[in-house]
Amino acid sequence: MPETTVAELMAELAALEDPKARAVNERHGDDHGVNLGKLRAIAKRLKTQQDLARELWATGDTAAKLLALLICRPKTFERDELDVMLREARTPKVHDWLVNYVVKKSPHAEELRQAWFADPDPVVASAGWALTTERVAKKPEGLDLAGLLDIVEARMKDAPERLQWAMNHCLAQIGIDHAGHRERALDIGERLQVLKDYPAPPGCTSPFAPVWITEMVRRQHA
Repeated sequence: MPETTVAELMAELAALEDPKARAVNERHGDDHGVNLGKLRAIAKRLKTQQDLARELWATGDTAAKLLALLICRPKTFERDELDVMLREARTPKVHDWLVNYVVKKSPHAEELRQAWFADPDPVVASAGWALTTERVAKKPEGLDLAGLLDIVEARMKDAPERLQWAMNHCLAQIGIDHAGHRERALDIGERLQVLKDYPAPPGCTSPFAPVWITEMVRRQHA
């Protein structure tokens, strides 16, 4: 019975709860204490199970939602279903995995990108920007890159954190991938100073757009 399977998995996830992992996750806004490597191991064992994924998502539990995203079949979700799921995905990791593992592979990705991009909810809008950044990098034809830079220039400085990160990533991607817009992207980053003082871990590139753009372009030509 599927219900039993969900109950068993919920018990398994509860048994994996680690207070130290929860403390680390909560600092990033995530409310679960399951090691992601162990979560991926469960997903590998379960393989793809779309019905089970939907049931796990419906529990509302963050660890269960993450597991659901690992075992689902991204292309089978309807457009409106993905819209509802995104609005329910309030923790950063669930939001991030939903956009990157599911929505980007969906036939509805472009339609949702356009719908979310201008959404009044900054968390929803950040998903629209993430999908836009994907297009900047992989399929920029038809995008108004200068117009995107106009929006970033006008709104990124005062945007809420998650939306600001997404806009900043888009700014950097335009600068990295599109030489004709690079000088302006660098200038916007320098003037707005967004994430300039963000502490980048050793070996990682700063998310400050001018540093990020310059380093990635250097690597392309190294």
